[in-house]
Amino acid sequence: MSLERQVRAKLASKRDPQQDKEAQEWIETILGAKFPPGELYEDVIRDGTVLCQVINKLAPGSVPKINTSGGQFKMMENINNFQAAIKNYGVADIDVFQTVDLWEKKDIAQVTNTLFALGRETYKHSEWPGPWLGPKPSEENKREFTEEQLKAGQTVIGLQAGQNKGASQAGQNIGAGRKIILGK
Repeated sequence: MSLERQVRAKLASKRDPQQDKEAQEWIETILGAKFPPGELYEDVIRDGTVLCQVINKLAPGSVPKINTSGGQFKMMENINNFQAAIKNYGVADIDVFQTVDLWEKKDIAQVTNTLFALGRETYKHSEWPGPWLGPKPSEENKREFTEEQLKAGQTVIGLQAGQNKGASQAGQNIGAGRKIILGK
């Protein structure tokens, strides 16, 4: 098996059809329109126009000009504009897919992961009424302790410290005893 085929097989195994379906349903709900029947999820979002429409619904005016016609460079420009807009929206740079991942369909799983990252980011924007995608991110739960509480915690020996209150293995026989035979 060639290296390229092995790489493609590995990327295909990372892909989760259930996540793709969830992302597609999320996009359809936001835009209020279903994907064309018979077309694959990655084919519909490939030119970036749908993605730009999604970010414009989440944050109006994020992508001022969406290219609907022109060559492949115009369509790739849509993808780049979407990527820049979601970074401004708050999605971490590490969560954003590469343009070729979508345009050349090299890693659709990463594209779906980016959409989930965008969906998680919507929880942090109170102006967005929903729908959301993915689990709600945790929030900081800062605690304040008094000096007295901190000192009281230093005197407690936790169970991880190795305290076992005198337990030993004395008198414990499990299985047959060991027989030592000397000489013949």
